[in-house]
Amino acid sequence: MPKIIFFLIVIILASSCKEAVSGTENVQDSQWQVTDGLPNKVRLDSKAQTILNNWKDFMVLESSFDKIYSTENREDFVLIIDELVENQKKMEAGIYPNSFDIPQIKGRQKVFKTYVLKTKGDLEYRQNPKESLVEMITAFNDLRNQFNVVVNNTLPDELRANEEN
Repeated sequence: MPKIIFFLIVIILASSCKEAVSGTENVQDSQWQVTDGLPNKVRLDSKAQTILNNWKDFMVLESSFDKIYSTENREDFVLIIDELVENQKKMEAGIYPNSFDIPQIKGRQKVFKTYVLKTKGDLEYRQNPKESLVEMITAFNDLRNQFNVVVNNTLPDELRANEEN
């Protein structure tokens, strides 16, 4: 009799553990709502846009960035973030246009790189990437806004040269 009770308890424990695992898988797949309510991209000035249209590395990065807003599942989002990391590396190693080859642009780009890597880390550790994604978009908007500031800067070249010292 004790052997029968022991086997019944083992069977009940084994079946209860199996049901708990299958329930958590459905919860993870159905909770992908990260791309809802993201901030919009900052609009570029026409002067900055004409310079950036000739900068191939930035245009590739921007097209990768635009894919974030159309992501529907986690796997696609991971691929997009990996693509952003690679395109950002190419842009950083590439040749900048003369008017954008300044420390202000490169600094904004490093901040953007930091938040891209933070978002990638959140995805790798299965954390909610919403906060780091918003920070990444804000950093990208700051980079775009810096392009507008540089193009619309009316200071003479002598003052800008003194500004670097």
